Amino acid sequence: MRFQNLDLNLLVALDVLLEERNVSRAAARLHLSQSAMSGALGRLREFFGDELLVQVGRQMVPTPRAESLAHKVRDILLRIQSAVEAKPSFDPASAQRTFRIVTSDYITEVLLADVVRRLKRVAPGISLELIPPGLSTGEALQRGELDFVITPDTHALDVHPKEVLFEESYCCVVWTGNTRVGDALSLEQYLELGHIGVMLSRHAPSADQQFLERFGHERRVEVTVPSFCSVPHLLVGTDLVATMHSRLARLYARLLPLRILPSPIDFPPLIEMVQWSHYFEGDPSLSWMRELFHACVAEQEARQGA
Repeated sequence: MRFQNLDLNLLVALDVLLEERNVSRAAARLHLSQSAMSGALGRLREFFGDELLVQVGRQMVPTPRAESLAHKVRDILLRIQSAVEAKPSFDPASAQRTFRIVTSDYITEVLLADVVRRLKRVAPGISLELIPPGLSTGEALQRGELDFVITPDTHALDVHPKEVLFEESYCCVVWTGNTRVGDALSLEQYLELGHIGVMLSRHAPSADQQFLERFGHERRVEVTVPSFCSVPHLLVGTDLVATMHSRLARLYARLLPLRILPSPIDFPPLIEMVQWSHYFEGDPSLSWMRELFHACVAEQEARQGA
């Protein structure tokens, strides 16, 4: 189909070319030969009167004109995709699809394990692909490559819809054989004991660490791990202490010889959000899945209050 002398199929080629910045990789993604993709790039260059991608050393770099087109082209294609794929209703019992979710190991343990169990009962054809957070999460959500991001409210993006899943508090956790700690921790004890801390990446300290730094508290971190779920295992057999999400601490205290203590520092509650792309705001399958998240949270909170 042509629109104002442009073959609209070329927009798909342009989108992939600008993302891959490589003719061979773009051709492979679209299941085309390299010569066919080179031909598509040639027609795009002729239509826009611009090179679009130029060779700089061993890389192809987009021109300013191409940079200005990238978001607009992706926006057009995603709007078409959402319109074409939109269905008036969603039947979970017969649905066959995969939800791609970016989230931490903490959320996987305290929420998504229950979600998986419920899915097996009510929607056996649905599968989940769980992806760790990264620097490109926002871009992937914007490109429509993710169904959900579950993240603290401080990391949620303003340009996409979101809603609160639950609030989380913090507590301290020690091994049951830790004789240095009684039934409570003073602030002085908390700061002088060795800690296990979480650093999700070089640029992403945990929320509790950020809070401590902001208010001038310095604790002795003797072990640093890249995941929340590593912490409880490393406490066993040591005199270390860890600041943990309360839901995660309660879960592991049932499995390991651990004691949970009130934190001597009044950490602000962590607000966990679920976020999805505004392109798929009307997708009934996403609405159904969000309802499932909330149902699992409500069931957990009812059990905790019982």
